[in-house]
Amino acid sequence: MKIAIMGAMREEIDPILETVGTYTTLEHAGNIFYECTYGGHELVIAYSKIGKVFSAITASVMCERFGAEKLLFSGVAGGISKELKIGDLVMASSLCQHDVDITAFGHPYGFIPEGSVMIEADQELRSLAAEVAVDMGVDLYEGIIATGDQFVASSERKGWIESTFQADALEMEGGSVACVCHNFGVPFFVLRSISDTADGDAGIDFDTFLQSSAKISATFILEMVKRLGH
Repeated sequence: MKIAIMGAMREEIDPILETVGTYTTLEHAGNIFYECTYGGHELVIAYSKIGKVFSAITASVMCERFGAEKLLFSGVAGGISKELKIGDLVMASSLCQHDVDITAFGHPYGFIPEGSVMIEADQELRSLAAEVAVDMGVDLYEGIIATGDQFVASSERKGWIESTFQADALEMEGGSVACVCHNFGVPFFVLRSISDTADGDAGIDFDTFLQSSAKISATFILEMVKRLGH
């Protein structure tokens, strides 16, 4: 099976590349894609750079040029839910774009015509993740992840996103990756490890916990890869 693994930043895929060990590289569309074999599967791995535009480009290339049959996103996020603390894992049940606003035309926040506010992540991959979490003995939360082209470090903005979308975590790439995969018909899964709480201390927490949180997410994703199709 051809599986794509994405992150947004180098720190989010470094633990994955270190684990797989040997890989080849291909430069395309302004990015570097790493190819290898792991767990009996062909992998294509890349970090997109931050934000919805770059992540959509990378996901599109993985689907179309590399023929990814499934796409797994591994990275970090800001926690909204009071149940989430730094280092916790949350998988997306659905994803939305909190910075889309055409309410002037009578549409709800996050809605784009011919689309929907929420895009649901693949149920089979979420079920597999739940099994992996039990076997690894880790807590795995499931909830709505909100995406936007802004690093949220404001309690007010965080509260608005929570009340508007009932979101549990927020980040800057998942919603756009979901759109791409939905349109290409590729099952996708988004896993995030909490690196900050999206409030006034978010910047400090993010810098402190980025690498450790990214490693937690990467370890989990690779365990999922080993079990896919087996």
